[in-house]
Amino acid sequence: MTTNLLKKNDLGLNKIVKQTALATRTRARNVSVNKFRWNKNYLLGFVDSHLIHYPTPIGLTYAWSFGSLAGMCLVIQIISGILLSTHYTANIDLAFASVEYIMRDVPNGWFIRYTHANGASMFFIVVYSHIFRGLYYGSYSKPRQLLWCSGVILFLLVMGTAFTGYVLPWGQMSFWGATVITNMVTAIPFGGQTIVEWLWGGFTVNAPTLRRFYSVHFLLPFIIAGLTLVHLALLHKDGSNSPIGSDTGVDDVPFYPYYFAKDLFAFTCFVLFFGIFVFFFPNFLNHPDNCIPADPMETPKHLVPEWYFLPFYAILRSIPHKAAGIVAMGGSILVMLLIPYTYTGYIRNTTYRPIFKIFYWLLVADFLTLMWVGQAPITDPFIALGQLASVYYFSFFLFLIPLIGIIETKLVNYKVN
Repeated sequence: MTTNLLKKNDLGLNKIVKQTALATRTRARNVSVNKFRWNKNYLLGFVDSHLIHYPTPIGLTYAWSFGSLAGMCLVIQIISGILLSTHYTANIDLAFASVEYIMRDVPNGWFIRYTHANGASMFFIVVYSHIFRGLYYGSYSKPRQLLWCSGVILFLLVMGTAFTGYVLPWGQMSFWGATVITNMVTAIPFGGQTIVEWLWGGFTVNAPTLRRFYSVHFLLPFIIAGLTLVHLALLHKDGSNSPIGSDTGVDDVPFYPYYFAKDLFAFTCFVLFFGIFVFFFPNFLNHPDNCIPADPMETPKHLVPEWYFLPFYAILRSIPHKAAGIVAMGGSILVMLLIPYTYTGYIRNTTYRPIFKIFYWLLVADFLTLMWVGQAPITDPFIALGQLASVYYFSFFLFLIPLIGIIETKLVNYKVN
């Protein structure tokens, strides 16, 4: 009887072992299939290596979420813009009325229009935060020079898209903004007047100008989307910069689920912030004069661009000479292309650079000062303040960054006898 019981136990044990082995083989086969799906298939393997198992430094803070938020802003702007284009009419006699039609008669048109209008401001808030985060953590330094430069070019394209879009409602600020900005082209020594007449499609801002701006505004976001892929490719080539400035990769973690969840939370907070403006203060960031139809015979008393152009507008008007002011305004953006090649230090993170940190926060204050001066009347003391702020802005990028790098390098290599 004991023998029979042992035989039964052996049979039961063998059955369990066989079932376990079968389950193990099945699991291994499933793993093999999944491995085949993700690593052998090109598209899925690409997604896996760049979105799921993309190695990301473990110490990234929420400051790194501004990059993904900028991508989400671009998607929101493209979708809302396409929806608006189905009702907008690029005609000087109908453009303003078509915007009012969208606001009043199109189902949920007010929501689409306010999302698009305030989305531009949200986009620039995110982009400016992204730029200043890059400056603080040294994202321009080797080996990410091309990544930084591609970001500056993207910034220029975003500004061009915002300007052409601001003209489309054909309000007072739209018309006169287009007139003032396009007139800057006449400062080109040879052929400036010819170029501006080509831009206008005539001798003044008129119907051809609006159609051309509409075409450019519709095209630029897709160019931005293509260049964004180049920007991401350069990012994934060298990896994300870490707060401590280390590129060893020993503390990297997969992007999913860690930073996917982090970016998702950041996006949720952004949507809540965005929603406050769309639903409660939809016109807070827009100029009231643009609610008046364009009138070529009446110039607004105080002509100012949108808030996100104000720092560069302040630099433009701080210089009395027209051509020099235009060069300074363009140079205030292009000067950022020089940073990766003029930085002479070793340390990236401003937290560990006490000298540079002082001048960095002075730059932030200087940028906000230029923004405030840009909307102020062209009188003293705003003229002098704008000139002083412009001098510091260019000094920071052209002189202070390389000079402070040299000083810090000497301090790091200093040896006490």
